[in-house]
Amino acid sequence: MNRIKSYFAQPWTPRRVGNILLNNALYIVLGIAVIVIAVVNPRFIKIPSLINILSQTAAYLPAALGIGGCIVLTGTDLSAGRVVGLTACISASLLQGTANLANKMWPGMETFPIIAVIPIAMIIGALIGSFNGFFVAKFKLHPFIVTLGTQLIVYSLLLLYVQMGNNHGTAISNLDASYTNFVKGSFLSIGGTSIPNYVWFAIALTIIMWFVWNKTTFGKNMFALGANEEAAKVSGVNVFMTTIMVFALAGAMYGFTGFIEGARIGSNTVNTGLNYELDAIAACVIGGVSFVGGIGKISGIVIGVLMLRLIFVGLSMMSIDPNLQYLIKGGIILFACALDMRKYLVKK
Repeated sequence: MNRIKSYFAQPWTPRRVGNILLNNALYIVLGIAVIVIAVVNPRFIKIPSLINILSQTAAYLPAALGIGGCIVLTGTDLSAGRVVGLTACISASLLQGTANLANKMWPGMETFPIIAVIPIAMIIGALIGSFNGFFVAKFKLHPFIVTLGTQLIVYSLLLLYVQMGNNHGTAISNLDASYTNFVKGSFLSIGGTSIPNYVWFAIALTIIMWFVWNKTTFGKNMFALGANEEAAKVSGVNVFMTTIMVFALAGAMYGFTGFIEGARIGSNTVNTGLNYELDAIAACVIGGVSFVGGIGKISGIVIGVLMLRLIFVGLSMMSIDPNLQYLIKGGIILFACALDMRKYLVKK
């Protein structure tokens, strides 16, 4: 309360007002865009539309929670989307139904239990993330280069995987009902519109990640390393293991995203997960996770993902050409990074 009083007690000079507007410019622009969309198409703020936005936010959120840690370390992860695609295809292939064996990737294999496929997907993602983290920590390579190489490697693995068994490169579908019900089923509806189960999974993961970032030694070490590697090393932080663990945790989040996407999409191909890393990076930057390092909040990532989904769903409802969404997404990333760097330069 005292901090709030102190904030408003400061003189409202033109410079201060200008700084406040610039520091929050992205939120202001996105907020105006949401208002315009709601005016043009009132269905945008109806319950079915809002639940759709919530559902899409939940689908993209785990990947953003993972990549946020990489950005805190002044890095990024360009392999995220391909890891999502690989784990989605693996999850879907292990959880295909037995009703139509002609379209089953592994005809002689029984459908795996869901409780086994979730850790399989997350372990695969964590191993790929550890691979990224090892090269970043051991050889001091920039995460951009490392994850770019991993992106190509994982995509090749994905291309090879969908050719295996009885699949021959076709879409992996015909999923078991237990899988789709587990992910897309619902036990709660609002206004006659169901809230899918994966929304609750995303909320649970958000709480877990908030605890990891804010209440564990690992989280404190991650922020210390992102803020100043040399100071963190002197303070006793194991730079090598912390870096690997951050990327491994990110990979595990991509793996869980892949598990969800396998059922959410229902027909998985080599294009599953394409460009998911761009959405995740944009959401993190919008949410205040700084590429300067050592700065970021889980709540900011959630807000960033939500704002992006609001815009993209709104653009669809306004019948904007879908091809323009990439232009808008790129513009948002550039604008957010420019604002982030401005804050850093002002502090210096």
